[in-house]
Amino acid sequence: MSAQLDSSEAVEVFVLERCYVVPSSDGDDAALVIKFESRDRDLYLRAPSPSDCTSWISALRQANSERLRNRIRQLRRLVMEITGNAETGSPEREGAGAGAVLVPKLPKVEFSLACRELCTPAPERHLNVVVHISVVNTQELSLAAYSCTEVVEGTRDPLFLTGVTFPPEYPLSEDTRVKLTVYDVKDKSPETRGFLGYSTFSVGDLLKSKEQQLTLSLRTSDGADSAGVVVVSRLSMGEMEDGGVDHVAADARGQTCTLVCESLHGTANDKDSSPLVNAVFKNPVCKVYRFQTVDCKWMLVREQMAECTLSFNIPKQLLTLYIQEDMRRIQELKDLGELSPHWDHLRKEVIAHYSQVICGYQETLTELNKLTGSSFKPSCSKSEKYLEFIPINLHTQRMQVTCPKKTDACYDVVTVGAPAAHFQGFKSGGLQRLLSRFEAEKKNFSTAYQCIYYSPEHTAKAREVLSSVAQLQPLICIQADQLLRAAQLRSPDLLKGALKSLADKTEQFVHALKDELVKSALLALHTARPGYVTEGSPAVGNNTPKSAARPGEDGPAPLTRQDSIPHHAEYDEEEWDRVWANVAKSLNCIIAMVDRLQEHDDNNQEPPADHTLADVITSSDHTLADVITSHSPGDWQEQIYPLVVTLKDCVTEVVDRATKSMTFVLLQEAACSIPQGLFLKQRRDVVFSQGLAALACGFVMRLYAGVEDKAFLQQLHLVGLVAQFESLLSTYSEEIGMLEDMEVGISDLQRVSFKITEAKSDDPADLQPIVSGRREYYTVEVPLPGEVFGALPEELKEGKPLQVYPVLFNVGINQQQTLAERFGDISSQERINQKNFEILEAYYKSLSDKLPLQYLPCFQTQTDLKELLETLGQNIMTKKRKNVEILWLAGTICRRLNGIRFTSCKSAKDRTSMSVTLEQCALLRDEHELNKDYFVRALDCMRSGLPQGGSGQWSDPETGCGAENKPPSRHFYPVSLLLVSSHLLVVWLILSLVFLLAKYQ
Repeated sequence: MSAQLDSSEAVEVFVLERCYVVPSSDGDDAALVIKFESRDRDLYLRAPSPSDCTSWISALRQANSERLRNRIRQLRRLVMEITGNAETGSPEREGAGAGAVLVPKLPKVEFSLACRELCTPAPERHLNVVVHISVVNTQELSLAAYSCTEVVEGTRDPLFLTGVTFPPEYPLSEDTRVKLTVYDVKDKSPETRGFLGYSTFSVGDLLKSKEQQLTLSLRTSDGADSAGVVVVSRLSMGEMEDGGVDHVAADARGQTCTLVCESLHGTANDKDSSPLVNAVFKNPVCKVYRFQTVDCKWMLVREQMAECTLSFNIPKQLLTLYIQEDMRRIQELKDLGELSPHWDHLRKEVIAHYSQVICGYQETLTELNKLTGSSFKPSCSKSEKYLEFIPINLHTQRMQVTCPKKTDACYDVVTVGAPAAHFQGFKSGGLQRLLSRFEAEKKNFSTAYQCIYYSPEHTAKAREVLSSVAQLQPLICIQADQLLRAAQLRSPDLLKGALKSLADKTEQFVHALKDELVKSALLALHTARPGYVTEGSPAVGNNTPKSAARPGEDGPAPLTRQDSIPHHAEYDEEEWDRVWANVAKSLNCIIAMVDRLQEHDDNNQEPPADHTLADVITSSDHTLADVITSHSPGDWQEQIYPLVVTLKDCVTEVVDRATKSMTFVLLQEAACSIPQGLFLKQRRDVVFSQGLAALACGFVMRLYAGVEDKAFLQQLHLVGLVAQFESLLSTYSEEIGMLEDMEVGISDLQRVSFKITEAKSDDPADLQPIVSGRREYYTVEVPLPGEVFGALPEELKEGKPLQVYPVLFNVGINQQQTLAERFGDISSQERINQKNFEILEAYYKSLSDKLPLQYLPCFQTQTDLKELLETLGQNIMTKKRKNVEILWLAGTICRRLNGIRFTSCKSAKDRTSMSVTLEQCALLRDEHELNKDYFVRALDCMRSGLPQGGSGQWSDPETGCGAENKPPSRHFYPVSLLLVSSHLLVVWLILSLVFLLAKYQ
């Protein structure tokens, strides 16, 4: 071949199909080898030079027919993405285009494996068999590890429970070839496994097989066909009717049973790949199993774990809101006006600290916006400063179960690392301990800074007032304008509706300000003005706002709206009552005027209803009749307009006074808590961000699963949902600090409500949840496509706030918990469980009062919910070590209540995976009649390290490729070991000390 031929005729023709082109391994740089998968003889070629050899290899690889077909498929997908036309991939259009091959989209491919008559290396040897599945990569001419089965011990005819599934997005075609390699595992380590044989098949062969089954001979390394047989059975889940099922005879350790796979298509299987789900949940990893039931039938179990875009999306939105809120706070402090030198100095100091926090948050947000790729934070990054707002290992896990003669079932759980400030550390404890200590010390700070001490209830009320007036003032103005438009149209119905909305919002506004804190804070602000002089020294450091020094009792100077807070004049304490009451009086004038106009227009109009604001209006010297007597019916808008202007002016004046007074309260609270108070606020922001991301993920997952369930939707808007957080943290060492952070973070989630909205389009960006609000109260809007949104109940379409009731139950299960129970303190765990049990019990009472319990999902275990709650309460009161029954009962109650399940430990890895897999197998046993002989095997299958796809991220999303990383070890510690672990620790320390002394002597 090295001599150049003058003739243009072909010397020989080779079909480059199912072959690999590689450089020669004999040391000749100018030679290459073509290896055929059919095991035909290798073809050796030699080029004139090494550079020519390199170009030949490249050209031959490009000429491979499979590579050309893959290139066509890539171009077809690119055209579909650009044009948005999905019809190009339909079977009907195949071959319609000139010069192009349109490949139809394959159905979901899933199959199970079994081996028969495997050859043993020695007659007395019992095989421990595992099958590794690889996919032939025709583009790179290599094999890619995809998945593996579990190890079946002691048999030549193993039946594997772990199957193989290719997700819809996997680049699969009929020409894709799959390689099955069978090994004998001696001690479950890769170095000691023995090769038994291999076989290959194409996906098209399996799909076209009439029996939906392939029986393949295993070939050894020398090409002999005597290693045994591997059976590939497609899990083709056709609709299950009487006799209309797929039967695959299989021998499982001497037991012959029938494989029955009911359809998942058209149910949850389609929902998992819908655009709605794909907008929020990314990078799914799937595993499929078949387990035997008690009646010797087979159930199909599919696990799917996915990342969630909300891991980063929600924290980034929260950081933006934090920055905006703190910037507003700075502006409110500046708007306080002129203060005495002492207070002005404190204000500048607080503004400087706020500016420092804002700068840090902006830097963090900038770094987060640079990140692309994965949608979760691995535990190895939990100490990264710019990732501290991101939850650790946030993933969703869904188990779908298909059983003969039963309805398909789905079980969802969200796994996440404990919401805690890992970057800041836990040397001084967590939020619960730090906040308690800070409140105890704040009274001393208030004396040092000459501030009035405000309790946490007072500061919370101040923030609530600021939030309420900020929300209600624009709403009142909007409703007032709508009233004027209705009056212009002279429409009684529109006028009545607009007036009702205006009255509701104004009533909320007036009642929000009905608090002595506002009145006393106005007095305190007056004393902080320059030039204020009292008859005696002002009292500071007292326990109530009323202890501030009062001015003289001389008559007040007249006030104007331009000088709403007096500076040097004596302060009139009754002025606030009059200003506040003017809002209610103005509204009642409008109500009376509207009633009078409607009565004049129609003498048969019913008498006006009683006014609900009468109880909050102070006594007045003028009656409403005096206000409206001078008006004669004419143009309705003309008559109402002056009253609406007066209402707006009164509201504006009240907002100005209330905002300044509450801002001054918060100024004092911030001044006497620098820097510890702002540090705690930052820590609380971090923990809340992680918790809200997990909660939003769970809510969206639960909503998507139940969007067609009318009973669930009714429960959602009538009562709300319970969100049960299962924690496996110990109450020892730094984990007790994590638990204290988590306790406060989960409790803060009570300030969150959800609202369902209609998405602008089906674009994934328009389906992302949106967070709004401020630290006192947040709303998460969940957009749904128009078609889905239109089928919701009217209460949900109207934007009714949906409440979520978070509860936290903790039971430590590791060795550190053994130390805590023997030598430490577990009172925090007992307090948390008792407190959250009361919340769960209250939710159940509210649910049973508003909704028939028949609306709740049905389970095989018919234990009454009330009885389960009583048992949970008894277990919480019982002093029992590592009482995991608490977690099991809480999880069962949550599922029975249609709730959202979360499981957490330090990093959502070992303990979390053990808990989730144990719960899943228990559900299969209790709800789907899993054969008791298969319980342990099912548990081992679910805890195997290598997932479908070979990414190695099923049990531990942080590890790399399964071929390069050893799966992490996961074990439950035996009870006997846990009981003596503390003594073993002491023995180990003594032996270590003896060894060190002997070494250095």
